Amino acid sequence: MTLTAFRIANFKAFADTQRVPLRPITLIYGANSAGKSSVIHALALAHDAIETGNLDAQRTQIGGESILDAQRTQIGGESIDLGGFRQYVHRRDEALQVELGFELDPRRLSGRVAQPLCSAREIVVELAIGVGITSESDREGGIRVKRFEMEVDGKPLLSMIERADGLLILSQLHHSHPVFRELLMLAMSAHNIREKYFKMLDALVPGITARCHALFPRVEEESKDSEMGEEDREDLVRTALLRALRELTGGLGTALEEEIRRLRYLGPLRSYPPRHLAFSQHHDPNRFAGGGYAWDVVRTNEDVRQRVNAWLGDANRLKTPYELKVRDLLPAEVVSDKLPAKLHKVLYDFAASLLEGMDAEKVIDVSLLANQVSERIAKFDPNNPDGTIPEVEALVAAASDEGTVSERWIEELVKARAEELQDLVLIDNRTKTPVSHRDVGIGISQVLPVLVSAYASKNELVAIEQPEIHLHPALQTELGDVFLESALGGAGNTFLIETHSEHLLLRILRRIRETTDGELPPGVPEVHPEHVAVLYVQPGREDTEVLHIPVTADGEFERPWPNGFFAERAEELF
Repeated sequence: MTLTAFRIANFKAFADTQRVPLRPITLIYGANSAGKSSVIHALALAHDAIETGNLDAQRTQIGGESILDAQRTQIGGESIDLGGFRQYVHRRDEALQVELGFELDPRRLSGRVAQPLCSAREIVVELAIGVGITSESDREGGIRVKRFEMEVDGKPLLSMIERADGLLILSQLHHSHPVFRELLMLAMSAHNIREKYFKMLDALVPGITARCHALFPRVEEESKDSEMGEEDREDLVRTALLRALRELTGGLGTALEEEIRRLRYLGPLRSYPPRHLAFSQHHDPNRFAGGGYAWDVVRTNEDVRQRVNAWLGDANRLKTPYELKVRDLLPAEVVSDKLPAKLHKVLYDFAASLLEGMDAEKVIDVSLLANQVSERIAKFDPNNPDGTIPEVEALVAAASDEGTVSERWIEELVKARAEELQDLVLIDNRTKTPVSHRDVGIGISQVLPVLVSAYASKNELVAIEQPEIHLHPALQTELGDVFLESALGGAGNTFLIETHSEHLLLRILRRIRETTDGELPPGVPEVHPEHVAVLYVQPGREDTEVLHIPVTADGEFERPWPNGFFAERAEELF
């Protein structure tokens, strides 16, 4: 991912700025109610702002079209209910501003902005969200971006602050910064402006404005005639400055929006679908955050279904005798046997009803009978239906070859809409008996959405809360390999996992150690310390902090774990 870390301040439990690195695997630990979920919720806020333009977010929207391969929006449902700005701002203090920051790897950028930034090491974009007042009559105002800043390689590049009308005004520009200087030189060379005119820039800065269409500002367009004389150099310099700023803010804003839109979320309370999955409620507002969508993915995606089945039956994993299979609710052979006779009767009854006063226009609109009926309808006598029954029989016979029509209808019903006429069942391989997920315990229903999040996602930022819920400790350990394979085995996913599982962490540390020692099992991707971030959220009296606990190539921690590593186990044993 281009996004390598994010920062939060004055958000929920966090007051001072906290940095959250994003590695292929980022694990978040901490006591209950310490603020672990708030880390994920900060990203959900940013995502919702980009999708809806609303910073006063209540329930957040999280995109899910890539997993289901359809243009639909993934609803966070009740799992991420931020309650609006006055609820998620630290201590409910409306005078504070919630701060969000994003760190980017310049080497992974694309587009026009990539060239001048390719030699940089790190880009940081920060913004502050707060209550804005637009007029004396509107004292409540709206929740808006109040401040926007950008720095490259630790040096400030530009700052913007909100003014009364809600626009952001450029308050500071370090145009001598190497990155911006290169951007500006490219823009000025397009207008044949020499470097000596740089001295005009400081006077032009206060007049530059930007507007936040979502979360990140875009510098306002300005129409100027590019064919100007020597006396209009200031206007040309302003045009070049605007062009450079638009490319910088627009390019980075677009890159960040694309990264944040990758967020996929699976909450801690997974859905427990009804017995017959084909009739589950797709309008459930918690369908995505609760994992209900995962059953549709398994039903319609054979590759994902095979991988989930391998996990269910693996002797080292779930060790169940069950296999997920798709069952037709309306088998084609049943339809083929019964449809022709029924179709003939329907067509006969329909044609007979034409004699009871149906006007010719309605008949012509019926595709199956239009060609035949349009020629004969004038000959029918509505007042003497008995005399025309033989004609109706001949018409039906001519207009409907039951075999041909039935075959077409069967294809339409069964083949074209197969997914809508199929159910997903578990087959007990010991007895070959189909059973429901509701007959085999809750563990399968809870782990399946986790597996689908790993197996069906590609190049996504996948946030999961409590993936280990309802799982045996040995299976929690095996989930470590599932996440590692999805992140490092080719799918290119990034995982942000809030968890209490010691076993999950131990498996990942073991894989790092085995990578160093050259003892990895076949098929397991190499795992190095830079692939993993272990975070501990620690509450204090006044504030909550996020502690980063680096790991070594030997699978050990570089610094002591707060209060001991899962000290409860040692206390109970010794």
